[in-house]
Amino acid sequence: MSLLELQGVDAFYGESHILRDVTLGVEEGEVCSLLGRNGAGKTTTLRSISGARPPEVRDGRIVFKEEDITAMSPEDISARGLSLVPEERRVFPNLTVAENLHLAEVSENRSNTVGRSLGQVQVEHVGMTTEEVYDEFERLRERKSQKAGTLSGGEQQMLAIARALKQNTDLLLLDEPYEGLAPQIIADVEDAIRRISDSGTTILLVEQNAIAAMDIADRCYVIDQGSIVFEGTAEKLRADDETRDRYLGV
Repeated sequence: MSLLELQGVDAFYGESHILRDVTLGVEEGEVCSLLGRNGAGKTTTLRSISGARPPEVRDGRIVFKEEDITAMSPEDISARGLSLVPEERRVFPNLTVAENLHLAEVSENRSNTVGRSLGQVQVEHVGMTTEEVYDEFERLRERKSQKAGTLSGGEQQMLAIARALKQNTDLLLLDEPYEGLAPQIIADVEDAIRRISDSGTTILLVEQNAIAAMDIADRCYVIDQGSIVFEGTAEKLRADDETRDRYLGV
């Protein structure tokens, strides 16, 4: 069984049917990309996986590490090792880089304590230490005393990813990490994602920038109007001119 599986998932915003029979799998240790145009259902897929409401999953199952997490709260899902970096990044702009990282660890420890007290999870903090984060993101070390709101877009994206890695993370969900970034900064973020993957963290990457995503992905899915229309290796997608032109515009 894959590390993560979506099995025939239908998700709704109110009465609006967004995801339609979505089935996909993410294998342990890989970088998997979910690609599609704006409004295709990419972010809804990530929100459904992470337990965010809305959307509401009304049919199908979401299985993580062989456990059905479909109806779990975001806190319980996070405690099991799944972390989401949203498109908005959501760093604390008035806190320094170091303070943002410290808050991520405090939040993780609190989540684990609550989970243990409820008998729901048995986990300890196994995320990266601050020093390990700085080893992965040397630029954050250089700016650790700088307020997050004064960082560049790429540096804020690195900080958002680093905060997720401070938690107990086996699967990292990245929502549009290249959004609004210049090509050179995209390359820097790509390098960071590759290092994270090489360290053993599985990654599901949602992107509109299909060319950049294919450069880093092992496998790709393409979603259109809430349905999966392509599954295969990045090499297969590069060679499929019809799919790229029809669904990705590249």
